[in-house]
Amino acid sequence: MKNKFLTYIQSLQDQITSKLEEVDGVAKFREDIWERPEGGGGRTRVIENGNVIEKGGVNISAVHGKLPDSMQKLFNVGEADFFACGLSLVIHPKSPIAPTVHANWRYFEMYDDNGNVINSWFGGGQDLTPYYLFEEDAIHFHQTCKIACDKHNPEFYPKYKKQCDAYFWNAHRNEARGLGGLFFDYCKETEEMKMEDWYNFVTEVGNSFLEAYVPIVEKRKELPFTEAQRTWQEIRRGRYVEFNLVHDKGTLFGLKTNGRIESILMSLPPNVQWVYDHHPLSGSEEEKLIKVLEKPKDWV
Repeated sequence: MKNKFLTYIQSLQDQITSKLEEVDGVAKFREDIWERPEGGGGRTRVIENGNVIEKGGVNISAVHGKLPDSMQKLFNVGEADFFACGLSLVIHPKSPIAPTVHANWRYFEMYDDNGNVINSWFGGGQDLTPYYLFEEDAIHFHQTCKIACDKHNPEFYPKYKKQCDAYFWNAHRNEARGLGGLFFDYCKETEEMKMEDWYNFVTEVGNSFLEAYVPIVEKRKELPFTEAQRTWQEIRRGRYVEFNLVHDKGTLFGLKTNGRIESILMSLPPNVQWVYDHHPLSGSEEEKLIKVLEKPKDWV
């Protein structure tokens, strides 16, 4: 399974970076191959200062070795060997009218002293973070997620949508990071779902990503915007940074397993503002977004 999923994410990385270069029309992804001293490594691809994309990364990694102490405590196990692979991406468009997007699909295995798999699971999801609210964009993104989920189980979309709203919640701000999407973790073998079934589901979601995001960017990338809207984008990006550094499991996992710091922090936008005690004007488009972030809604 680990080889099968690793092959899948390598191919998916190629598909996604190729399509995003086409959408941008100018910038190309820079590729870095890196190795982790304790075992494994990855292929980081970053795009910057494009026509459409201000900064983005589409990274894959496959790391293995002894499970660090901090992760042993998290998983409530003793010493063990592990393997983890996944694709993680974040795209920050230049225009504040176009939304930021994040996605991640991953697979994890743990082994006993004889190298036998004693535990394995999939995780992942995709979520949308706009700076201005276009309800049709939110509906399109969520509808695409729902279609992918429904092919496998009609209960998946409502369940993983709810988990996404709960996970991407900036508790210290009492608001969502964005408009959500899907979030699932610890997807393990059951009588109903074999690991092969989970593989089929996770890859279905991965394959839906471009359809979920690209039409939105294509629709919004040429729209005019003001300097004030750009300032608002940078203030909201600050909340994105706060979530990633305070709450995000992927960031923490990367830091605790001695991952490559440049790859871990590629999710951070290049231009951000923190304005003291900032509040949008009453009745403004900016306030309209905040109201939705304070109380997640059902889009489909």
